[in-house]
Amino acid sequence: MKLGEFIKSYRAEHGLSQRQFAVQCKMSNGYISMLEEGKRPKSEDPVVPTINTLKKIASAMGMGLHELISLVDDMPISISPNSNEELFEKLGIKPVSTQKLPMLGNVACGEPIFAEETFEGYVTVGANIKADFCLRAQGNSMVNARIHDGDIVFVRKQDMVDDGEIAVVLVENEATIKRVYYDRENSTLTLVPENPAFKIMRFRNEELEQIRILGKVVAGQYDVQ
Repeated sequence: MKLGEFIKSYRAEHGLSQRQFAVQCKMSNGYISMLEEGKRPKSEDPVVPTINTLKKIASAMGMGLHELISLVDDMPISISPNSNEELFEKLGIKPVSTQKLPMLGNVACGEPIFAEETFEGYVTVGANIKADFCLRAQGNSMVNARIHDGDIVFVRKQDMVDDGEIAVVLVENEATIKRVYYDRENSTLTLVPENPAFKIMRFRNEELEQIRILGKVVAGQYDVQ
């Protein structure tokens, strides 16, 4: 039985609403709802609880952490770098390491917009995401690459990408997300959207001096743990 199903079953058995159970756990009603569904409502990313979250749930149910974990299916658990790995091994759970990346504002999926690197805080993602910063996408030119308006894209800093890779590109101090293609024989760089309703952008010869690649898009909100 999954953790969410176990919580639902416990609530039904004890006649508790989500809100009542959240109060017992000293957590928000919204987070208990996400745990029960097993995913976040907007992005549908899986919810990965921390060990402290599981302790609160176990305590609210009147049982120990080890008992709770033994009653639910194997599940990933978010841990910090200084967590007690020996404890996790003893409990038979699968830890998921996390990291915090700076959110640096918005970037266009459509016509380029002004690229202002405004620090907005940090986003916590799995340590498997090899990125340096993240941006929030605006527009719908990359929807066929599963990047939608409002999604967070994770970017690894590099000034070149391979042919056909998705990159954040600065065009005269305005940023956009596109697939990048090179034609070195004809000194041409092409930025291709993933939506036929948007135009392809081409830059030749001296126009290339306007272009700077900020980095490669390595992940999006849709596939982050």
